Amino acid sequence: MSLRVVVPPHPLIANWLTLLRDRHTPDPLFATAMAELGRWLTYEAVRDWLPQRAVEVETPHARTEGTVVDPEVPVLAVPILPAGLGLWQGGQPVLPGARVALLALAAGGEGWALDTLPAAIGERVGVLIYVPVVATGRTLLAVLERLRTMGVEGARLRVITTVAAAPGLKLIGESVGDLTLYCSCIDAELDGQGRLLPGFGDPERRLHGIGAAGCLG
Repeated sequence: MSLRVVVPPHPLIANWLTLLRDRHTPDPLFATAMAELGRWLTYEAVRDWLPQRAVEVETPHARTEGTVVDPEVPVLAVPILPAGLGLWQGGQPVLPGARVALLALAAGGEGWALDTLPAAIGERVGVLIYVPVVATGRTLLAVLERLRTMGVEGARLRVITTVAAAPGLKLIGESVGDLTLYCSCIDAELDGQGRLLPGFGDPERRLHGIGAAGCLG
């Protein structure tokens, strides 16, 4: 029972992380980088997680056995708004049949500004959380506690994020008994405002081009 953090050693993950970090990356390419990280991290997260079943198919020449993802075991994707949608944009082509529920913390972190989780989540449902970053860890912890009240924890729950900070991981590890988290990198520290160092800036602003300097038009 522990927090397991997986940083896949994939050259494409490293490539898109570098573009995400670069302050000179244009906003549209930043959005592409986040989506690509969502794609590749989802691929890695479900590698040994999605249930399979054996089937028999007929090729043009003979019958043979194969395996498919079991369609009777639902998957629920939970992007944390607003920037979690940037990650899920890449994860959706990997899991096109997943149901989606959106969560957004209210200002100040007290309660939920948006919560579209289903009224109940069955015991066989696998849940993937898409959180843009894990900095202090408080946002992710609030999501995990919300899901725990619905009986969702342990092996059927996984977290996908771009970058995680060591202090945030420490908080999660001390608070949650069994969890696997996938990210592209672990940053060692936070600055005085709780931001990742070196990080990649404000994901909401860079993803949507909010507050860009200068004039428009």
